[in-house]
Amino acid sequence: MSRKRRNLQPSFKAKVALAAIRGDKTISEIASEYQVHVNQVSSWKKIALDNLESLFAGNHSAFSEKHESEVRNLHAKIGELTVERDFLSNALNRIR
Repeated sequence: MSRKRRNLQPSFKAKVALAAIRGDKTISEIASEYQVHVNQVSSWKKIALDNLESLFAGNHSAFSEKHESEVRNLHAKIGELTVERDFLSNALNRIR
């Protein structure tokens, strides 16, 4: 039988990542203790270490710049889709 997929809370993931960063126990021991896969512990540890700097960066962090860039791209896409929808709507009305 297959196990049901678990959706773990961010606070749990942070706790596991901090335990891995501390280094008191091996990754295998941490995985056994929290009943998660070894690869998951390593992944959460890497994510925590990669994003740790952005916590102290303030308003001009890499995350906010990336976020702003993504928002601009999405707004541009919305504009393109709106123009396309209006064009197709007008074309359909002319055909009728």
